[in-house]
Amino acid sequence: MRRLAVLVAVLLVLPTAAAAAEWPEKPVRVIVPFAAGGAADTAGRLYSDALGMVFGKQFIVENRTGGGGIIAAEAVARAAPDGYTLLVSGIPIQVLGPAMNKNVGYDPMRDLTHIAYFGGTPNVLVVHPSLGVKTYAEFLARARGAAGGTEYVSAGFGTMGNWVAEYLATAERIKLTHVAYKGGAIALLDLLAGHVKVGMLSWSSVAGQIRAGLLVPLAVTSANRLPYLPDLPTLRELGHGDFVATTWFSLSGPAGLPRDIVRALNREVIRAMDRSLVKKQIEFDAIETKAMTPAEVTQFSQSEIDRWAPLIKRVMAEKQ
Repeated sequence: MRRLAVLVAVLLVLPTAAAAAEWPEKPVRVIVPFAAGGAADTAGRLYSDALGMVFGKQFIVENRTGGGGIIAAEAVARAAPDGYTLLVSGIPIQVLGPAMNKNVGYDPMRDLTHIAYFGGTPNVLVVHPSLGVKTYAEFLARARGAAGGTEYVSAGFGTMGNWVAEYLATAERIKLTHVAYKGGAIALLDLLAGHVKVGMLSWSSVAGQIRAGLLVPLAVTSANRLPYLPDLPTLRELGHGDFVATTWFSLSGPAGLPRDIVRALNREVIRAMDRSLVKKQIEFDAIETKAMTPAEVTQFSQSEIDRWAPLIKRVMAEKQ
């Protein structure tokens, strides 16, 4: 009887193992939860190209926007765990969306398989030059004097930029009104045009515009000052001692993804970080990356939930 049970167990495992060994036999969809041109899209395309070269099949990026990434995450959580539907996940998917929205239709730890870590970049509070503000103190003074509040843009509801701004509004007792977009690139266009004067966006989204003098940086969410902007203060220095945050992204798939596929993808993402094209983009966008195993990515995601969710829920409750 015991031998029969073992034989049945082996037979049940064999199809999955065979499927994993043959993967991929066709193109793989990589769903990006935000619009083209933003930090998530850049990371998704960068690693998709690298993975496609290694595995010999296209890794096709599909931008599926809406709900601060929730729509894309729900779609991937419902997809078949066969390795042909992946997700550019990260802090908007694992942490911010579920904490800021009560109607999320997925559990970030139960319904997704976390595969590889892409890295993170700090967020920057920036303003349009026409606002006439050059320092964080001047920004606060202007915001406190604005009876109707101050509009700001981020990459979308449930993104790190959205959360940082909402945190600052509560901590500094100013009124900030979120103008939601479906990606950082679209938000940036309106900010550059001066339609909205304030933005909280990832460094990778605004670095070029800051270097060109098209936007004025006021504060950054990194632990220390950025080497390429040594005069830009951190939020820690500006009175928010425990507030250090990065917009980090990762690669995930549906729950139950075969371990062979997970290990293969993780291995090639880590290898891609040392390739010249990927390395150049990482350095240009000031992305802090780290080689993590799938288990470490999962543990890191849970630690970020434990770190941020209670504070987010408290701040959001105070705003209601």
